[in-house]
Amino acid sequence: MSTGRAARGSHATGPPDALHRVRVASTRVALISTAIVAAVYLVIAMVVMLIVTSRETTEVDTQLTQALTNSLAGGTPQPDSSSGTPLWYWFVATDGSQIACDPQSQFEQCPIASLANQGLPASAESVGASPRTVSAASGDFRVIGTDITPITYDAQVGTDPATGLPIGEQFTLVRMIIGQSLSGVTSAEGNLILAEAIVGPILLLAVFLGALTIGRRVAAPIEEARVRQMEFTADASHELRTPLSVIEAQTSLALAEPRDAAWYRAAFQRVQGESGRIRRLVEDLLWLARFDTTRDRAPAEHVDLAILAEMAADRFTAVAEAKGVHLSVRTAPVPLVVHAPPEWLDRLLGVLLDNACKYVPEGGTVDVAVWADGNRVRLAVDDSGPGIPAAERSRIFDRFRRATDQPGGAGLGLAIANSVVSATGGRWTIGDSPLGGASLGVVWPRSLSGAHGSAGAAPEPLPPAAAPAAAAPAATPQPLTPPTIAPASTPPADGSARPSPATVAGPPRRDPTSDPQPAG
Repeated sequence: MSTGRAARGSHATGPPDALHRVRVASTRVALISTAIVAAVYLVIAMVVMLIVTSRETTEVDTQLTQALTNSLAGGTPQPDSSSGTPLWYWFVATDGSQIACDPQSQFEQCPIASLANQGLPASAESVGASPRTVSAASGDFRVIGTDITPITYDAQVGTDPATGLPIGEQFTLVRMIIGQSLSGVTSAEGNLILAEAIVGPILLLAVFLGALTIGRRVAAPIEEARVRQMEFTADASHELRTPLSVIEAQTSLALAEPRDAAWYRAAFQRVQGESGRIRRLVEDLLWLARFDTTRDRAPAEHVDLAILAEMAADRFTAVAEAKGVHLSVRTAPVPLVVHAPPEWLDRLLGVLLDNACKYVPEGGTVDVAVWADGNRVRLAVDDSGPGIPAAERSRIFDRFRRATDQPGGAGLGLAIANSVVSATGGRWTIGDSPLGGASLGVVWPRSLSGAHGSAGAAPEPLPPAAAPAAAAPAATPQPLTPPTIAPASTPPADGSARPSPATVAGPPRRDPTSDPQPAG
């Protein structure tokens, strides 16, 4: 039985190159993703910084406005703000001197401020009811000010060196400025920057590793599909080039010099054979292409697989007789219904029968069996051919894969069959046949089986395989008794009244004597 094409030299695009491309592409995608996330993170960090700074500053402004209102109303200023940062009061005299007071001093013995202590720059003396930020010697302050009724203030301006007594001076205070250090805001900003500096690299590392992992998982199947497509194209080109080379050689020889009729006949027969090979290859390629594009839209029906198997065997009767192969079909006397597009199942049966008949030697046997196994329907095609080596069974469904050098196929048949089985929810069973060759089987879920069996039911018995007659190795299939779907209809025991294909959702039955259509 054909198992695909013979192994040729590896393609220039092999798995190591594909793996390298996947790694490079996924790394590039991960770097781009990380760069984008880093840019977004930087923008978000800046926005968060602005929001935090604005909220902290607004809170300070609220405290300053409240303190100014209390002072003008004659209230007593609070010694500390809610944030723990003390409020400072500056009183500006008519001569420009500043008297700096801490509320804890109860406004007694407030010293004359200097730029080296808590003095404010001259530009801050004109600050109004709208808070603003000014820089003093000890840091930045948020200040607010207003004019006040002139008051006289006696302040100590020094000490008499001779007597050691304090020296006082009288000031007329005309303006009051209230301020609060922005050290708390600066501290909050510093903590936020530190947190962002710690979280940022960790986040970017996680994004890079995540993008790299996801990229490799996503890119690997895409790259594998691309490699398979390239290999498929290369294999198709190779399979087409071989028969075309034979045709070209034959025509060149025919045109080189006159030949006799027998030579021309032999040449035309070779050309005809290679043309048929090209036609079958192109038909298989077109079928696969149509299947790949319409597999999600093909209408599925309830199909009696037993009747389809009989019809397929009828088509291949002439092929079996021409090769001296005994072809038999056995079905269980119950409805063997599966839910699938009937043309797909017909194509699958054609592939399996074509392969079996092609690689079974003269005088061999091909047996097709369909039976119920609980809530499953089983199909098995056994033959007495060379079989499938165990080492090749995992690769027999690869396109253009063939383990034998026997001509006649391009290695697409089992690839088509595998596509059908996968799309219809089936499962392959591959092993050695009791006939001595290969056994290819498929198991499907059984439709309309609720009234006929259960999951634990024993398999329905099959009629025994008919041995080939000694005088006629190419005997036709034995009479069968296929069931109809309707449970009230029971076919005759002798099998004389076969059900019409119209009773199942299958393709129209063809004349058994018509030319079979091998599946490549």
